[in-house]
Amino acid sequence: MSRHAVVTGGFGFIGGHLVDRLLARGDEVTVFDSVPPPAHLRTGSRHVVGDILDRDALGEAIRPGVDMVYHMAAVVGVDQYLARPLDVIDINFSGTRNVLDLAERAGARVVVASTSEVFGKNPAVPWREDDDRVLGSTSADRWTYSSSKALTEHLTFAFARQRGLPATIVRYFNAYGPRQRPGFVASRSVHRALNNRPVVVYDGGRQTRCFTYVEDAIDATLLAAEHPAAVGQAFNIGSMAENTIGELVELIRELTGGTAPTTAIDSSVSLGQSYEDLPRRIPDNTKARETLGWQCTTSLRDGLTRTIDWARANPWWLALPDSGAA
Repeated sequence: MSRHAVVTGGFGFIGGHLVDRLLARGDEVTVFDSVPPPAHLRTGSRHVVGDILDRDALGEAIRPGVDMVYHMAAVVGVDQYLARPLDVIDINFSGTRNVLDLAERAGARVVVASTSEVFGKNPAVPWREDDDRVLGSTSADRWTYSSSKALTEHLTFAFARQRGLPATIVRYFNAYGPRQRPGFVASRSVHRALNNRPVVVYDGGRQTRCFTYVEDAIDATLLAAEHPAAVGQAFNIGSMAENTIGELVELIRELTGGTAPTTAIDSSVSLGQSYEDLPRRIPDNTKARETLGWQCTTSLRDGLTRTIDWARANPWWLALPDSGAA
C-alpha cells in the first residue's frame, strides 16, 4: 500500500538512498532539505527547500496526510563539528524539536536518525542500546555532535512517552557507500586513492570501527518504520565486524589498484586539542536482529567494491574537494 513519506535531509547521503528506496516501492515522497535537488538523485519526489529551523517552511512538508516522517537532517562530520559547533547544536536539537512537533500535529509516525557518537568514549564495547554515555569536557567541540544527538534522543523518547508519538530512533554506526561526501574515513580514502593522492592514516590506524554499508542501513531504517514493536525504542544499526582503520585503508588501496601512497597524520596536530579520537566503536546489534529481523549482509570488501565501482563511474564525485589533511 502506497504511503506518503517525508524525508528531511533527503538530499544527503543516507537520506538520498532512503528516498530512492521509498520511490522504488511506490511511496509518495516529499523531500525537505536546505538545498535544491542535486542532479544525480532520481526524480519523482516532491521537494520543499527550506531551513529545518523554519517551522513554517517545514510545515509545508510535514502536514496532515503524511503517514511517515524520516528525520535524517543534521550537521554531521568531524570537520563540521570542529568548525561549526554552534550550528551542530542548534540544527540538530532545535530542528528535531520542530520535526517532532509537526509530526505530532500531522498524526505521522517518525523515525529519527541518531549516531553511535552518543555513546562517547565508553570503553566497555560492544555497546548495547541502554549502555552508559561517557564524554569528555564541554570545552572540547569534539563532543557537541554527541551531546546534540543525545538530546534529540531525549526529545524523541519524551514525545513517545509523554505525548504518545509513535517514534523510533536508529543509531547508525559508520555508514558508508556511494554518494557519501568525501569527508568521512571510508569515502575520503576511496576519493583520495582514486585520485592517486596520499590516503590519510590518523594516529597509526590502530583505531577500530564497524563499517555498515548504506543499503544495509536503509533496510534497517525501513524495518524500524514498520515494525509495531519498534515504537518508543532505539536500535543500534551497525555491523559487528571490527576492522582497524589501517586495515580499511589497505583494503581500499588493494581494491583501487594499490598505487595510492599513504601519509601518517597526528590528529592532535592536524585537528587540534578540541578533537579526541575513540580507540574502538562497536555496536551490539542483537536488539535490531531479534526485534526487527535485521542483520548486515554486506561484507566490507563487497561494500567497498560497490562504492569504488560507483565512484569510478561518477567523475563529478571524484572532482569534489575532500576534508582530509595533506
